[in-house]
Formats: sequence, structure tokens, C-alpha cells
Amino acid sequence: MKGATMLATLQELGVMPSFSRPSVSDDNPFSEALFKTTKYCPEYPANGFNSLDEARDWCKVFVDWYNNKHLHSGIKFVTPTSRHEGLDKKVLQLRKEVYIKAKLLNPSRWSKNTRNWDWIDEVFLNHPKRKDDVEIKKVS
Repeated sequence: MKGATMLATLQELGVMPSFSRPSVSDDNPFSEALFKTTKYCPEYPANGFNSLDEARDWCKVFVDWYNNKHLHSGIKFVTPTSRHEGLDKKVLQLRKEVYIKAKLLNPSRWSKNTRNWDWIDEVFLNHPKRKDDVEIKKVS
């Protein structure tokens, strides 16, 4: 689809197109990050959906997977549900213990320290470059 055709389609649908760059005030990193995850999901249909109901059904399954099964790197490879319910602290503590035991049993396997599994208080999308930007991008 050509750019002009896409723009016309968006306008016809009443969608305001955004041509912003990352980290600008009208950028939406949350939706963009989710769209990328959706697009690269192995189950995403290569030829689109045959109906609105089919798309809705697929999205329901995807959202369940995204929140309850998918391990997110930005929150130390736990699920959003475990993070929101406070279960991630226990998961991270158990991982830390496993790594410490593994390193003690086979120290030659590690040339440096093990991965840091300490719980993090603040999570960011597009980590701020300046201290005064922290409140805008902060996610808990």
C-alpha cells in the first residue's frame, strides 16, 4: 500500500495519523511496543483475519498469553500478571538462589557474575535521558 493511499484510508476511517519520532511528547511507546510484540508473535496470521470476530477471538488469546505466559525482559523475565500481583519478588528470589547454587556447583561455567535477579522498583519504556523526564515515562 502506498503512503498516500494509507493516509487517505486513515483519514476515511477517522484515524489521526502520527509521524512522530520516539520519545516525543505525542509518541505512544506502550502501544508501539505492544504492536511490535503482536506483529512478531508466531501465531499472528500471515494473511490477516477473515472477519472481525476472528480478529477479536485471536486478540483475546493473545492478550491472555501476553499477560499470563509471556516473560517480559523489561521486568526481569516475569509476566505482567505476576508483577501486578506481587508474585514476581518470590520468582526472582528463587531464580537468584538457583543461579547462586549453580555457580557454586560449577564455577568454571561463569567468567563473571551471574545475572542480576534483584527486584526493580521502577520500570521504564524509553528510559528517560534527563532526571526531569522521569515522571513522564515511569511505569509501575
